[in-house]
Amino acid sequence: MYTGEAPVTSQSDDERAAALKTALANVVIERTGDSGVLARAEVARAVGEAERYVLTYQYRRGSGADASAPLVLVAQFDGAAVDRMLRQLGLLGGEAAATPAEAPSEATVRIDGIHGADDYARVMRYLGSSNFVRNAQPLHAQGDSLVLRLSLSTSLARFLDAVGLERTLAVADAGTHGDGIDATLALGQ
Repeated sequence: MYTGEAPVTSQSDDERAAALKTALANVVIERTGDSGVLARAEVARAVGEAERYVLTYQYRRGSGADASAPLVLVAQFDGAAVDRMLRQLGLLGGEAAATPAEAPSEATVRIDGIHGADDYARVMRYLGSSNFVRNAQPLHAQGDSLVLRLSLSTSLARFLDAVGLERTLAVADAGTHGDGIDATLALGQ
């Protein structure tokens, strides 16, 4: 159920990385029953992180429909992690409809690890491309931290779950501490 395959011509790192994405995409389509699900940007981003979900992989000789490729990568993915990712994206168990906990929200977040204009631009690009962020308004910067007011299309908890699926930002602290900061994130490398 959590095994995907993809034809490859070699065992190179680049080809393996691409094949793992294809294999995970096949698993996602199988689990959701929706062949168009990969058109959603957040799903495509999650599938792009296929190496985070793989437990094992191996190669076998191509045969039958795979005969055009000398090898087929066969990947076994972590079922619990894949299902968690699909639930967070609202794709399992009829969870696509927003619940009150997923209603649009506002949050003040601090992002640590901003060491210059390139880091700032990277954060703003990331937030601007997120389907969960309607608007990101910088409030102030101090040291290597940037404080922003986010207008979200979902709850802060769901946004933080989605952030946790990717590598651009990491959730450092998801609690309010009386300083007006709802969550602290850290810029990844």
